[in-house]
Amino acid sequence: MRWRVHFLLIFWALLPAPVPGAQQVDVRKEFRIKYGTEGVVYLDGGQNAGLNKGMTLTVKRPQHGEPDGFHTLGEVQVTAVGTASAVCEIRSVTSLSDQIQVGDIAYLSAQDVQTLQAQQETAGMRRYPQVVTFTEGDPLDEKQREYVPRAPSPEINRARGRIGMDYTTIRGMNASIPASYQVGFVVRADVTRIGGTYWNLSGYYRGRFSSQGRGPQQQTLTDLINRTYQIGFIYSNPQSKWVMGIGRLFLPWAPTLSTIDGGYFARRLSKTTTAGIFGGSTPDPSAWNYSPGRQIAGSFLNYESGSFDATRFSSTVGLAVTRLHWKREREFAFAETGVFYKRYFSIYHSMQADMVPPDVAAPGSAAGGGTAGGNTASKRSAAITQSFLTVRIQPNSRFSFDVSHNYFRNTPTFDPRLIGTGLVEKFLFEGFSGSVRVELPYQLSLYSSLGRSSRSGDVRPSWNQLYGVTMGRIWRTGIRADLRYSKFDSSFGRGTYQALSLSRQFGENMRWEIQGGQQDFLSSLTRQNRARWINSNLDWQIGIHYYVGAGFTYYGGGVQVYNQIFLSMGYRF
Repeated sequence: MRWRVHFLLIFWALLPAPVPGAQQVDVRKEFRIKYGTEGVVYLDGGQNAGLNKGMTLTVKRPQHGEPDGFHTLGEVQVTAVGTASAVCEIRSVTSLSDQIQVGDIAYLSAQDVQTLQAQQETAGMRRYPQVVTFTEGDPLDEKQREYVPRAPSPEINRARGRIGMDYTTIRGMNASIPASYQVGFVVRADVTRIGGTYWNLSGYYRGRFSSQGRGPQQQTLTDLINRTYQIGFIYSNPQSKWVMGIGRLFLPWAPTLSTIDGGYFARRLSKTTTAGIFGGSTPDPSAWNYSPGRQIAGSFLNYESGSFDATRFSSTVGLAVTRLHWKREREFAFAETGVFYKRYFSIYHSMQADMVPPDVAAPGSAAGGGTAGGNTASKRSAAITQSFLTVRIQPNSRFSFDVSHNYFRNTPTFDPRLIGTGLVEKFLFEGFSGSVRVELPYQLSLYSSLGRSSRSGDVRPSWNQLYGVTMGRIWRTGIRADLRYSKFDSSFGRGTYQALSLSRQFGENMRWEIQGGQQDFLSSLTRQNRARWINSNLDWQIGIHYYVGAGFTYYGGGVQVYNQIFLSMGYRF
């Protein structure tokens, strides 16, 4: 009997010990959005949760009726990481009516989850260098110690996106739009650490290779919207003082300037100060001062301090010049300042000021030369051309209130066909305005803006109004709806618009969306006083690596009346 006990003890001692790394490490996969501002959101996790700069997360909102219980809103990319929070830039939204809000949930991709698990499993081994031994010689004397090679960082050459071909046919209902056929391509990319460098590619682009048809080609509503997207190469090395970007992008330190087809080049002078230059053409038709054939160049200085978890301050000042078809146009200074306290309170102000002659310094004065018999250039003075101020208070995630003031010295020149899409909504209200957004139970949200403007020459002040409602789920259909109505009276025109957006997510592989509306716009900027439009598209992911998309657009205005159909096929990576 005793020999059996000895045998069991020896057998138990020889059993292999469990390996801790063999168990799957649990990592945090979801993060809640705790604060949001224009184009940027803040997550409730940072370095302590494994988030790294360049990661892309999918934002979803709980919604009954969806196959997985969630409605996909879009994607955000991490641009800065703190200990317990992260700053993300909104890269894409599933529809114009889908607004990422406080309380929404951002999910890591399966690839990033596996990467974090692998990093944590090997974290203990990566803390210490391993000395390579040699059969001959003394390593201390010959200085032949070296680290064991390891696999490259998971961020290197991480690529996600799609590339495909587009075929579009346009059939005009009158002589203004001739029939035509277009072949183009579409690219959506999120590639980090290309070739082991610190260059990243991110954004969306849709363009054309060729176009066949009779007569000159006219810009359609789809063409205008495509030019509002951004894509570019960004160089950001945490160990370098240099920062640069090339492509169709905006200046990160001054986002209210026009999107440029060009680039910027900057240097970090200290932890809080950055200086640089920028230049390119301005293709975005939703810019307040849009004009085809404009070029811009300038320099800037930015100061930023504070923490995203407490109070943060950012201020940018700069000088810029513009050319219209390479002829002198503007010389102006710009400034953007923001003060943010967590998600509860923020103040943001942007301004542009031009050097103008005394006789055109007042708003509404005709542009022209100076006084006779004098040196006009020596008498020029600074005049504010554009100013936007907003104060936001958000005591909790379900309620926010804004007070804003908008001023334009010159008439805005954005493309008026974009009014009904909501892309130029912030330019329709002039003077003071207040807005409120309330999230109610059952995925119902209400929002409204009211403003009062009074300009020189007006008989009486005018009221601007916007009302909207968003339903995350219409009964049990799983359809999301957004309905809005706006009435405005500004220096460049007056009118109304109504818009309705419906969308439906079918699992993870298919999405359908339709938008429609009507706008009435009385202005000297355009002859298209009334327009009705419908835009519908379907996106279907086939398997892991392929997709098919199709869409239909109808636009009926006083000048342009046409149908547009497109088909897209491509590869996902």
